Amino acid sequence: MISRRTFIALTAGAATASLTGLWSVQASAGARAGSARNVVLVHGAYADGSSWSQVIERLQAAGLNVTSVQNPLTSLSDDVAATRRALALQDGPTILVAHSWGGTVISEAGLASNVTGLVYVAARAPDAGEDYAALAAQFPTPPANAGLVESGGFKQLSKEAFLRDFAGDVPRSLALTLYAAQGRISDSLFTSKTSVAAWRHKPTWYAVSRNDRTTSPDLERFLAARMGAKTVELDSSHLSIVSHPAAITKLILDAAAAFRNDGARHQGVDAPAGWRVS
Repeated sequence: MISRRTFIALTAGAATASLTGLWSVQASAGARAGSARNVVLVHGAYADGSSWSQVIERLQAAGLNVTSVQNPLTSLSDDVAATRRALALQDGPTILVAHSWGGTVISEAGLASNVTGLVYVAARAPDAGEDYAALAAQFPTPPANAGLVESGGFKQLSKEAFLRDFAGDVPRSLALTLYAAQGRISDSLFTSKTSVAAWRHKPTWYAVSRNDRTTSPDLERFLAARMGAKTVELDSSHLSIVSHPAAITKLILDAAAAFRNDGARHQGVDAPAGWRVS
């Protein structure tokens, strides 16, 4: 016959196990539903999706699902459409990341409901309807501007400008490969204006390139401060996604973790002591 004390102990233990099991199920479901396990990468001008290769490798090694958009660079609307198609393929919360011109694209496309954070890497970040060229004109003119070559309604960087001003700290052999694959931009691309500024509505992170000769580092700092972004500064050329892939990967992982760490908090059940959601 079971004693009263044993019965109480067993009952309490069962109740505790039941509650812990309930919390575990809810927390696990919350982690799956709330974790930012997807990353969409948006390249900039004079580049293509392969410019993210070293970052992609590291993010995949960390267990994230990664998609690199191939922007046509023909118009803002075309680039936004390509990014929205990529976002529509994601199966849950997603960190949207941009380099350079791609910042304009994610500022327009970043209000998608599955986007939980925006990461800007030496990137443009215009306000809604803002004349970005007029804003940029208030800062030092970057040397790369003098290296633009126009042909047939499209522009690209000359080899000298690409190697010196765009990819200045990238090994020459790799920089030459990237130069051969650079995306040519339409003449009118940079005249586009966004209709929204997603960075006003989503958490943001920003990586400033201190040695940037394609975008003024002071302009980058202004943009990061205006959006209230968590900011890092790198001793990098404009192409930090190639020359500093580990640092850029860490910034993206920080953005993903910032959302993931809130997973259990919104489940309405207190975690048992020592429990950690991963």
